[in-house]
Amino acid sequence: MATRRSLERLQTLIWVLIYGGLLGAVLGVFTRRYDEALGSWLLGTGTAVALVGAGLVVVRARLREEDGA
Repeated sequence: MATRRSLERLQTLIWVLIYGGLLGAVLGVFTRRYDEALGSWLLGTGTAVALVGAGLVVVRARLREEDGA
């Protein structure tokens, strides 16, 4: 069980990780043309961050809000 506030924070974190990771991956794709090492690092790191965000979606789906009392 989780509080409404903690669920909202988790949802915010999830979207920041997903969109930030995808942005990093796209930057990596375009950077690889000019700097192979940096582009590969950005692509790999961005992909990993986006996958962590996607994994947290599964965690969030299993959490339930505490009954308000």
